Amino acid sequence: KLSINAFDYNCHLDLIKLLRQEGELVKLRRARQKMSELFPLTEEIWLDWLKDEIKMASEISEREKVYELFERAVKDYICPEIWLEYAQYSIGGIGQEGGIEKVRSIFERALTAVGLHVTKGTALWEAYREFENAILETAQPAPGSIPSPEQQQVLCSQLEKIHTLFRRQLGIPLLDMEASYAEYEEWSEEPIPETTIKNYKKALQQLEKCKPYEEALLGAETPKLAEYQAYIDFEMKAGDPARIQLIYERALAENCLVPDLWARYNQYLDRQLKVKELVLSAHDRAVRNCPWTVGLWIRYLLAMERHRVEHSIISEIFEKALNAGFIQATDYVEIWQAYLDYLRRRVDFTQDSSKELEELRSAFARAVEYLKQEVEERFSESGDPSCTIMQNWARVEARLCNNMQKARELWDNIMTKGNAKYANMWLEYYNLERAHGDTQHCRKALHRAVQCTSDYPEHVCEVLLTLERIEGTLEDWDAAVQKTENRLARVNEQRAKAAEKEAALAKQEEERAEQRKQARAEKKASKKAKKTRIGDKRKADEDDESEWGQEEAELPSKRIRGEGDGVFPEEDMEVETGLFGRSEKPDGPAIPKEKAPSSRKDIPKVFHDSSKDKVTVFVSNLSYTMAEPEAKLRELFGSCGEVVEIRAVFNNKGTFRGYCYVQFREEEAARQALALDRTAVEGRPMFVSPCVDKNKNPDFKVFRYSTTLEKHKLFISGLPFSCTKEELEEVCKAHGNVKDIRLVTNRAGKPKGLAYVEYENEAQASQAVLKMDGLTVKDHVIKVMISNPPLRKIPDRPEPGRASLAPRQIYGARGKGRTQLSMMPRALQRQSNPVAKAENGMVQNSPATSSDSPAEPKKMSNADFAKMLLKK
Repeated sequence: KLSINAFDYNCHLDLIKLLRQEGELVKLRRARQKMSELFPLTEEIWLDWLKDEIKMASEISEREKVYELFERAVKDYICPEIWLEYAQYSIGGIGQEGGIEKVRSIFERALTAVGLHVTKGTALWEAYREFENAILETAQPAPGSIPSPEQQQVLCSQLEKIHTLFRRQLGIPLLDMEASYAEYEEWSEEPIPETTIKNYKKALQQLEKCKPYEEALLGAETPKLAEYQAYIDFEMKAGDPARIQLIYERALAENCLVPDLWARYNQYLDRQLKVKELVLSAHDRAVRNCPWTVGLWIRYLLAMERHRVEHSIISEIFEKALNAGFIQATDYVEIWQAYLDYLRRRVDFTQDSSKELEELRSAFARAVEYLKQEVEERFSESGDPSCTIMQNWARVEARLCNNMQKARELWDNIMTKGNAKYANMWLEYYNLERAHGDTQHCRKALHRAVQCTSDYPEHVCEVLLTLERIEGTLEDWDAAVQKTENRLARVNEQRAKAAEKEAALAKQEEERAEQRKQARAEKKASKKAKKTRIGDKRKADEDDESEWGQEEAELPSKRIRGEGDGVFPEEDMEVETGLFGRSEKPDGPAIPKEKAPSSRKDIPKVFHDSSKDKVTVFVSNLSYTMAEPEAKLRELFGSCGEVVEIRAVFNNKGTFRGYCYVQFREEEAARQALALDRTAVEGRPMFVSPCVDKNKNPDFKVFRYSTTLEKHKLFISGLPFSCTKEELEEVCKAHGNVKDIRLVTNRAGKPKGLAYVEYENEAQASQAVLKMDGLTVKDHVIKVMISNPPLRKIPDRPEPGRASLAPRQIYGARGKGRTQLSMMPRALQRQSNPVAKAENGMVQNSPATSSDSPAEPKKMSNADFAKMLLKK
């Protein structure tokens, strides 16, 4: 795997673990070496490596290699444990020449690096004191002997070293510093100086201020980024550079893959400390941890230039940046621009020619070719549509090299790349000619601009006329006026045609909308007319008696003719009281006065209460065939909180329409219910969204997923429909830790061959793109790219004062759902003349028709239908 992808971090870890278990020490050392060249290693990896090397180091030469390894380890991150291990290991070489001074030097460096660590610094101070106490024991004279003056001087000097260590430690806010103070009191034969006591009390006060932040870190879960940021802000206000550096290093040890944190740290070092070794080391570690972040590479180049690093080294770092695998085409434009700026600052333009100037021109040419070949091949775009690099090259040639001929060639190339239609590009070139060229080329450029510009031709025409008004002759003025008038006339003509076309399309759309509206009205009226037929009413009453108590799923979809169909006495007819209700029969003991509804369609309609929207969620995309949706959904949403009511929506025939409203007791329960969005219910993804009245909030849109660039997430297309989430995870996990996989489905739950894969960080996602794009999965070639969805289009709103094309019903703010079709009822489509069933069961001609009436039925409103049905 590593031979295919050397940047697979987890694969490096797995290989090291296996080799360590097998005891393959030579291969293990080689594997660790390769990994350390690509990545900064964590504290755990370094400690394991160091311990293994210490066990094998017996000769002096081998000990020196361990020292070199320790030096590499302390440069990756500031870790107290590694420094403590380093110091203790160095004590083993105390018998060598200069061994004691070497140990002291390592301890002093360790204290400088991590001696201020509030929770772990104490261990290092104590180890240093123990070492000096051991030296003191060896300096003590033999019992009963009198020390010589030389021995007495050595003894006093060693005692002073220990006193100094105690005093230095007590002036630093560290945990358990009270115990250190008590130990000093017990150890010292002299009273503790007032200055030491004062510093100790001051450190105690500072420790109390730090404790809340340390406690927050101890109680927080990884990565603790917010807690570290609060701690950093606190130390920044205090203003101690050493403490600020330490807290940044502590934060980065646990958040080494957060580019913004590295950027803030490097900015602080660049502007405040300005220590070359420290600054460059931090920048180097930043780009090794986050190589995909172009901003870190640019800051690194600037820091090296600022600290006078050799040109060859800067060029080498730039080449590494080009191979870092940026995830956007524009990133390559930015890094090239930063490098070209650096090369431009090296050139002495007072000389006509120089090595630096030739290198700059060569770099400009290479940058243009690189963007055209390498970047465009990978991203299908150069990342520089406005040719900013070529524009800067032209400015350098014109302003600094006085080479307008080269600048004009470059601008001619820029215009041939699709930029000739933009007025701002022509004006940029015109300004360059105006400053460094001549009037003739300015006039020529503006004449071409008038001819080619399509976005703002008026602006270009105005600039041309202004030029001729100031500098042109009468002939020049006449030519300019004629050219601009002709051009603007053509533009206005084109705009008028476009406006007419747009108006015609708008009119056609309005007519189609009116036709849809009319068809819906006719369908609705036809349904009401059919529903109120007297024969159907009688049959409904018979069904009420025979099918009382049956389940909804058992109701027949069509009525079966019974004995009561046909002509029946007028005294047995029901009396209509309105379009939505009916009264009981005036006489007849067989029918009770109060009767339970026989089906869903007899249930009275419930108006939506918008005041309860905050405790209500809207559930849609459910199966129309779902049996007992209320019970099913109550069980599903019961885990979120107490469900007060579930209002499933049914049509006039009692068929479930696939959506409903779920009302909770508490607002928090409604928020938790939103987490069930896209849950599979009977093979379909259930949509759960907030209940919002779109009449009052027309801009409200619910979209669960991000619509912006997500550098840690991949978009995969071309997958076979049979590919499962587990199979895709097996393919993706080879390139990093997969946090989540989402297979995109349609509303029916069927796969669309698309997926989103989320990795732990940007580095893993970037490597996955390089290795997976073009991969074959089940005979399908997939395309892989960083997730950057297009902006979601906002539908056009109706004009003010115009009625909505689809009138909303009383079911709620969302209307009757998305699946309602605007179609003419089949009963109306089949009949040339509308007919109605009389109350006595006989078919009569409608009052609205006549023998000479055309085949097209007369359009009737709801009121006309009501009058017709209630006429008798």
